[in-house]
Parts: sequence; C-alpha cells; structure tokens
Amino acid sequence: MRICRFTLGEEPLYGVLTGELDEYGQPGDDAVIVGLAGDPLYVGIKLLEQEYKLDDVRLLAPVLPRSKVVAIGKNYAAHAAEMASAVPDEPLMFIKPNTSVIGPGDDIIYPRQSSNVHYEGELAVVIGRICRDVPPEQATDVIHGYTIANDVTARDLQSKDVQFTRSKSFDTFCPLGPWIETDLDPQAFTDGVAVQTYLNGDLVQDGSTADMVFDIPTLVAHVSSVMTLLPGDVILTGTPEGVGAMNVGDEVEVSIAGIGTLTNKVAQRK
Repeated sequence: MRICRFTLGEEPLYGVLTGELDEYGQPGDDAVIVGLAGDPLYVGIKLLEQEYKLDDVRLLAPVLPRSKVVAIGKNYAAHAAEMASAVPDEPLMFIKPNTSVIGPGDDIIYPRQSSNVHYEGELAVVIGRICRDVPPEQATDVIHGYTIANDVTARDLQSKDVQFTRSKSFDTFCPLGPWIETDLDPQAFTDGVAVQTYLNGDLVQDGSTADMVFDIPTLVAHVSSVMTLLPGDVILTGTPEGVGAMNVGDEVEVSIAGIGTLTNKVAQRK
C-alpha cells in the first residue's frame, strides 16, 4: 500500500495511491489517490469515497516527523571508504530536525554558508508506534513502512565542524517521498533492494540495501535503545558510495526498487 500525503491547495490530506509503477518508479496514467479519513498513523486505514487524479494534487512529504529524523552515518562500507574513514563498530547516529523535511518536487535550497553541498540517496524507515528497547526480531512490529530520502549534506561544513549538526540540518536538507510503501520488506530479498541516485539524468549512486553494514532490525534496536521512538519518526539508513556535489539548477532523483522515485531540484536561496 502506498500512503500519500498531499494537498489541493489547503490543508494536507492523506490517501492511498492505486495502480502500478513503471520501470522508472513512476505511476501510470491510470493512477488515482483514494482518500483516507486522516493520518493513518493515528486513525488507521479508513478509506473514503473521494478519489483524486494524481495530476490534480501536490504531493507533500509523506510524513512530517513530530519528533525527529535519526540518520545513520557510514552504514555502507564503500561509502565509508570514499570518505576516507573506517566502518563504525556500532551504528553512528545523528539527528536532522523535522524543519529540514521537504516533499517531492520541492526545492533544495543551497545555503549561503556552504560551497560544497552533496546528495546522499537513502532508504528511510517510518516508525509506526511509540517504542523503546525494541529487540531486532521485533523491529518489523514497529515499522509503518518505507520511503525515500536524500540526506543532503554541506560537506565543507561537516569537515569544518567535525560533528554533523550544522551540515545536515539546514531547512530543505531532508527531502522525503514520494509516498510510504507499507508492503515492502527489504530484508526479504537476499540481494536487498536497489538504491540509485541520478544527477541531471546521470547515474551517480548504484547500491543495494544488502550492502548495509548494520541491517534495518539492528538499526531500529540500536536507536530505540537510546531514545524513545514516536509514530512518524524517521530513520535514515545510510547511503551507498558515489556521493558528490550538486549545484544550483541541478535535478536529483533518488530511486528505490519497490517504492518509486523522489525528485528535487537545487535552488539558490533568495
């Protein structure tokens, strides 16, 4: 089930996207959104009679975390190597504020403080209920679904500050979308699911969740051993190798098999 958050120009609405995706992760011409009676994280899946054409709505970030986005660094060995660093002994966590979240089609704003902003395509886990100290074998019980993220990073500020807060936290530095896929189980595939990023149409990241150092159940268990997770919290699971700079005017697409494609452009701050 693909759960959308969208607007017709007023308050956010929720719905379920119907139809099949093409080979590029895009909905077909027959795709419609069937309305839901509120946020399914809180009221469950209650279908309405209203239907909306996808072309008539503006998709929003499928979840706006009430609490936090917890990101995992260096969770792909090849990415750690390209950053000239070792693989951590345990998951490396940092926080992105919920004010960094934007949706599909929204602009990533290039901050004045940086001259080296990078894309990082990632699989994102959406938490479905309040939880703490979740055993790995029970991780799927607290997962609402999966979506796509771009963990945008001001790489020069990351190097300068050493810790990650400023470099990861600018407004618009956490695109999420285009929807939440509730039926996907990345752990069910021996080869994982493909995580690919395109910069202006060119493939720049081509990885698989099978290459994660710490798998999703381990990440949920580790994060929840430190902090209580709330419904709508998001865990970013790390990025494959191939990160690089993006500039004003560029278009970044992150595609994950079984979910779809998240597209954003880079714009100058006014």
